[in-house]
Amino acid sequence: MTAVDDNYTGHVENHTAARRILPGASIVKVSVGPMDNNAYLVTCSQTGETLLIDAANEPAILLELIEKYAPKLSLIVTSHQHQDHWMALEEVVASTGSPTAAHSLDSEPLPVAPDQLLAHGDVLTIGELTFDVIHLRGHTPGSVALALGGAPTDDRVHLFTGDCLFPGGVGKTWKEGDFEQLLGDVNSRVFDVFTDSTVVYPGHGDDTTLGTERPHLGEWRERGW
Repeated sequence: MTAVDDNYTGHVENHTAARRILPGASIVKVSVGPMDNNAYLVTCSQTGETLLIDAANEPAILLELIEKYAPKLSLIVTSHQHQDHWMALEEVVASTGSPTAAHSLDSEPLPVAPDQLLAHGDVLTIGELTFDVIHLRGHTPGSVALALGGAPTDDRVHLFTGDCLFPGGVGKTWKEGDFEQLLGDVNSRVFDVFTDSTVVYPGHGDDTTLGTERPHLGEWRERGW
């Protein structure tokens, strides 16, 4: 594992990591596994308590980052049930003893039964950080996004979207009606709630902002994906 780059741009190559420093928090983004999954360590600067979003793959890399940058791993949230987002979950839990959380509708396939079942509107507290849980249906039944805001971020929202929202569109859907459900949820629960300055941290690929993506919502609906 290479050193963590503190020149954060929102882009990380596979097997590399970068750290974003906020007024009261830090975000370490790392790309792991053959599908270039993003995993995120979000740490409260005041307490050292840390949330891991998606123990996706390559547990040795994740555990190295946890040892260096997560003094107190308080919780692991799995954004959704797809295997590429939890391949390292069992080993990371075994090594750290951290509790886990996921939405009830996506909990059954996980290799570790969640200690906490998430629902839309829940609030997770990690040290002095608070994350709003947003249920986004369509990519999977129980996909969740997490919104971090408030004083630790200078009131700019940082939104971790799993595979529900990416630069250029929403996540992949399979069954009739799922795309409409996902785009509807992303509209009503994300774009209608948060401002253009909101930073989006997806489950794969580069970061974006809601302001960058908002003008294209009509195009996404028209093309149907």
